[in-house]
Amino acid sequence: MFRYLNVLKFFWGAAIAAELEYRINFLISSLTSLGNLAGSIFALFLFYRTGYTFAGWKWEEALVVLGIFTILQGFSSTFLVPNLNKIVDHVQQGTLDFVLLKPINSQFWLSTRTISPWGLPDLIFGVIVLWYAGSKLNLQASNYLLGVIPLGFGLVSLYSLWFVLGATSIWFVKIYNVTEVLRGLLEAGRYPMAAYPAGYRVFFTFVVPVAFLTTVPAEALLGRGEVGWIAGAGFLALFLLVFSMGFWRFALRFYTSASS
Repeated sequence: MFRYLNVLKFFWGAAIAAELEYRINFLISSLTSLGNLAGSIFALFLFYRTGYTFAGWKWEEALVVLGIFTILQGFSSTFLVPNLNKIVDHVQQGTLDFVLLKPINSQFWLSTRTISPWGLPDLIFGVIVLWYAGSKLNLQASNYLLGVIPLGFGLVSLYSLWFVLGATSIWFVKIYNVTEVLRGLLEAGRYPMAAYPAGYRVFFTFVVPVAFLTTVPAEALLGRGEVGWIAGAGFLALFLLVFSMGFWRFALRFYTSASS
């Protein structure tokens, strides 16, 4: 465990040092994130400006969902995109050979090799939105602590889904369109599941588990989360994580390397 933590410290230290050579990118990323968040808030405002509300969700409660979605977006931009999208390049260019030869778990290496600080603005803005909405709803520290649990499950589920898609590049090589489809589907998490018709709610709960990424953590944070849903989020996260590990080992059986 300590060896992997030391490797992680080295990976991220080197990545941040390299990225900080282009500090203007952080300002550009911050402005982009702020623009995206403003657009999302404005779109949400269009629903609520006439007094309309999603069933059981007040304006501030819907902001909680948006805040959690923004945090997930920042997590993806910081940790997932710079690492997992490169699996395609490793397979295409044959550099996956060198990864497999390293004395370290290949999935760990591929998942944590680098980090992008340009996703931090989304993380910061998401926390600010949660704090603002929570202050309006008089949420206590215990609410936030309770919401962290299913949010952590959501982060694990999101990582696992993304890694499984990345692993399919061993067969299909170029899967950029597939990851973009996943990102597009996850956009549904900007709003509570109550905003969608029943058929869509079933799809975003049991087919593409968007509900477990944003709505379930939001309900837990608001103090109305059901134990069954939180436990389901934990089971889903564990299942997807174990499945991603097994799927990666299965996929490697079909990897023929760059020289064969």
